[in-house]
Amino acid sequence: MRTVEFPRTDYVSLLKERRWNGLIKIITGARRAGKSYLLNTLFYHALLEEGVKEKNIIRFAFDSDDDIDQLDSFFPEEPTRTPQKGGTYLVNAKKFRAFIRSRTNEKEPFYLLLDEIQQLDNFVGTLNGYLGNGNFDVYVTGSNSHLLSSDIATTFKGRGSLIHVFPLSFAEFVGALGKSKEEAWSQYIVTGSLPVVAKMVTEQEREEYLALLDEETYLKDIISHNGIAKTEELGECFSMFASMIGSPMNVSKMMGAFQAIEHKKIAHQTISSYLDYFQNAFVLEKAQQYDIKGKGYIEQPFKVYFEDVGVRNARLDFRQIEESHLMENVIYNELRRRKYRVDIGRVNVFEDSGRFDAKNRSVYTRKSLEVDFIASKGDEKLYIQSALSIPDEAKRAQEKRSLLAIGDSFSKIIVTKNGLKPFRDNDGILTIDLFDFLLCRDFRELL
Repeated sequence: MRTVEFPRTDYVSLLKERRWNGLIKIITGARRAGKSYLLNTLFYHALLEEGVKEKNIIRFAFDSDDDIDQLDSFFPEEPTRTPQKGGTYLVNAKKFRAFIRSRTNEKEPFYLLLDEIQQLDNFVGTLNGYLGNGNFDVYVTGSNSHLLSSDIATTFKGRGSLIHVFPLSFAEFVGALGKSKEEAWSQYIVTGSLPVVAKMVTEQEREEYLALLDEETYLKDIISHNGIAKTEELGECFSMFASMIGSPMNVSKMMGAFQAIEHKKIAHQTISSYLDYFQNAFVLEKAQQYDIKGKGYIEQPFKVYFEDVGVRNARLDFRQIEESHLMENVIYNELRRRKYRVDIGRVNVFEDSGRFDAKNRSVYTRKSLEVDFIASKGDEKLYIQSALSIPDEAKRAQEKRSLLAIGDSFSKIIVTKNGLKPFRDNDGILTIDLFDFLLCRDFRELL
């Protein structure tokens, strides 16, 4: 691996902003996204640089044998670990609390940096108990959204502050690797942006690591956590999800495709459950369709996008590297990284069919047009089309068609890889180069 530092300054700043806010800071994200490094190295050193004493920062990783061994001397008659199904374990919470008591007091402020907290037995009760101590500021990481994201409101009863860590943004990627934008992009869309992968020197090493990560980490985690017996079927669905990024998906049609490709039947509920499992593991995200004029969500079709495109490509043995679809996936992730809620849009229009009724009146037919993304944040809304290239006016008209049909005053943008400066046409639609879009600090600078 090359010596590369990814400072993750935005996340470090976010953690600093939330210090001593009376809430548990919960850092979630996919495996290998850099959660542990953010908390135990970057944030830890930021605290030291601000003058916090080392003895007042307690770091503990529940997947570290060295850390867990420190608990053995407390209540020695009780086991430190309790084995669970699938080869996992839970750490004895009573022993852990005793360990923390031995390292702290009631007078000084202490930072608790706790890694992979889901492996602590009854971690909710333990963490909520620490909030009762006014001298503890608690930070935890976890890799399972069922434990630490989707149920956070009820799990911590309003006591949790969620921070989702994404793999490297394109700006972080370019800034640290010292490559040109074009060179960086070529790597970014093939082997992705997990920090550990980005540091690897050769493409072969990156691809081999990602393939292993798919099988040995993501799939095994999902199988273990959800008690899945039909592991082969899960893997086949994983490949199907990967092959369909950026394309409208319908569970019923997926059932038919599964039978045509795999020559097996699969239940509607099974596909839906598998999709939930991959979302809960932060492998992919489901984007719901929204009817812009009807102002309502449509259950199907939907789209899926991968949290890291390298993981997606590895699942397909790097055989389907379609730049247009991968670019769309990258834009989706960038919008989410910038705290937008992102949906896919639909707008209905009526077109002259060229036919006439019995009274010689033109017959109009209804047609649904797609808007790639609706990005919303507060009172801000962006309508965005992703187009790898716009070689002629016919293509431009095609990309603008759905945007022009919306009819409201919110910003409408076409992102394309053209190398030109941003420009706004006579219809008020802004065209932005992909790299400008990904590298700008604030989209509003371009609007």
